[in-house]
Amino acid sequence: MNEMTAAVLKRNILIVDDEIINREILGNFLSENYLVTYADNGREALDILASSTRQYSLILLDLIMPGMSGFEFLEYRSRDSALKQTPVIVMTSEKGAEVKSIRMGAADFITKPFGMPEVILARCERIIELSEDKSIIRSIEKDAVTGLYTKEFFFEYVRQLMPRIEGETDAVVLNIDRFRLMNELFGRKEGNAILAKVAELIREVILTVKGIACRAEADTFMVFCAHQEGYPAMLARIQHELSKLTHTLRIRLRAGVCPNTDSSLMVETWFDRAKSACDRIRGDYIRQVELYSTGQHERAVFRERLISDIDKAIANRDIRVYYQPKYRIQGDQPRLSSAEALVRWIHPELGFISPGEFIPLFESNGLIQKLDNYVWREAARQVMQWKETYGVSVPVSVNVSRVDIYDPELEDKLARLLETFHLDPGELMLEITETAYADNADNLIEVVQKLRGRGFMIEMDDFGSGYSSLNMLTTIPIDVLKMDMKFIRNMLRDEKSLRLVELIVDIAQFLGVPVVAEGVEEEAQLRVLKEMGCACIQGYYFSKPVLPADFVPFIEAEQA
Repeated sequence: MNEMTAAVLKRNILIVDDEIINREILGNFLSENYLVTYADNGREALDILASSTRQYSLILLDLIMPGMSGFEFLEYRSRDSALKQTPVIVMTSEKGAEVKSIRMGAADFITKPFGMPEVILARCERIIELSEDKSIIRSIEKDAVTGLYTKEFFFEYVRQLMPRIEGETDAVVLNIDRFRLMNELFGRKEGNAILAKVAELIREVILTVKGIACRAEADTFMVFCAHQEGYPAMLARIQHELSKLTHTLRIRLRAGVCPNTDSSLMVETWFDRAKSACDRIRGDYIRQVELYSTGQHERAVFRERLISDIDKAIANRDIRVYYQPKYRIQGDQPRLSSAEALVRWIHPELGFISPGEFIPLFESNGLIQKLDNYVWREAARQVMQWKETYGVSVPVSVNVSRVDIYDPELEDKLARLLETFHLDPGELMLEITETAYADNADNLIEVVQKLRGRGFMIEMDDFGSGYSSLNMLTTIPIDVLKMDMKFIRNMLRDEKSLRLVELIVDIAQFLGVPVVAEGVEEEAQLRVLKEMGCACIQGYYFSKPVLPADFVPFIEAEQA
C-alpha cells in the first residue's frame, strides 16, 4: 500500500484545545493512525467543520477555552442534527464536568493530564467503531423516502415496545390503491411525495398515542399503536389532507386492523391478519377500514385447509360427482335428455362442504382447473358405463371455468377424453358461464369456435346473472342457453321476473338455440315454461343431484 492510499484510508480527527502542548501530545499519539486537524476553540472548530470537505470521524474537545468553551460547543451541537452524527470525546480534569458533558451528548471522556497513549488510542478506536456501526444501522433502519422504520427493524422495535404500552394494542396495515399506476402516470418524484405525505399524516393522525410505523413495501404502511377507536375518521382525515396534495388524481387509502393484539402470537402474524383484512376491501370504494376478527381467522384457516386437501380429496374420491337430470318438456310427456355433473365434497374430518364454499375459492387461486379435469374424466367414464350397461347415451354437461379457457391444451385434453372413453363430442357438453364471456369475450369466442369445430356442444350457463349485453349475444357461438335459476324462483310471484323469463326465451328462439331452465321445483313452473316454449328444464321437480347409482332409475324409466 503506498503512502497516498494509506492517507486516503485514514480517518479524520479534530482536536479542539487552546493549549498548544496538549494538542501536540495528542497529535503525536494519534497521527500515526489518523489524519489530525487542530482548532484553538469551539468557534474555530465549528468553522472548520462547516467549511471542510473532510468527513470527521471524531472530535476531541477541551472544555475550558476562550471564545467558545467546550460546553457551549456541546450545546450548539445538540441543536444541529448533522453535527450530532460526529462523536465527541471530552478532555477534562474535573470529575463533575465529566457527568455534565456526557449528559450533553459526549460519547466518552479522557482525563487530564493524559495517561498511557495505548488507552487513549483504544478509546478513540472504540468510539469511532461504535459511531460507524450506529451510522450503518441508522442508514438501513429508516426508509429513505418516508423517514419511517424499514420493515425488518419495525418488527424488532415492536417486540421491544410491547411491554411498555399499557392496555390493548392494535396492528394496522394501510395501502394506497393503484399506487403503481400513479408512478407510471406522474413519475417517481410525485409518487415519493405522496408516500412522504402519507408517512407524515400517519405520525400526526394515528400516532397521537404511543406507537411506531414503517413503510413495509412500495405502497404499504404498518402501524403498531395503543388500541384506538375511530379508525374510519382517522383515515378520512388523512384522505382529506392527501386530496390537497394534488388535484390531478384521486388518492385512496384503505386500512386493515387487527385489534387487541394477542401477545401469544408472533408479531408478524398480527400484521398478516391486518393485511388480509385490508386486502378484503380491495376494489370496495365504500368501505375504507376492515377489522380482523376471530371468525375471519377461523375462516382463513378453513380455506387454507381446503386448498391443502384438494389433492387428497381427488385421490380418495372424497370429492364426488353427482348428476342432475334434464328433461325435454315439449311434447306429451317430459323425456330425459341429459344430465349436469355437479360436485359435492364429503370431507372425512370436516364433513359436507358446500360447493358454494370451495368452488369460488378454487376459482380465485387457479385450483379449479385441477377440479374441472377430475370432473371431466369422471363424467366421461360415467357416460361410457351407462352406454355399456343400458345401451343408451345420456349426455352430461360439465363446467369449463375461466381458467380452463387459457389452457393451451384444453382442446387436446377434451379430445383425449373422448378417445379414452369412446364418446362422441355431443355426449360431453361444455358449460361456460356468462361472466366468462364478459371477462374476455374475444379470446373465449376464439376457443369456443375451435371446440365447436371439434363437435362439442357449448352451453352458456347462468344467463342473466352476469354482465353480457344483448348485442354480444349475436356474436357468441353457443348451442344452448341456460337460464339462471333466480328468474325461475320468482317468476310465479313477481310479474317482472315472469316477463324477464319470457324475454330470455324469446331471445333464445330468435337466436335459434334451445333454453334450459334451472331450478324448477313446481309443476306450475313447468307448465308456464312449456307454454313459453322453453325446451328443457332441470331442478328438484324431477330430482336433486344424485350419485350415479341413484341416477339409474331415470334411465330405466325412460327405457320402459
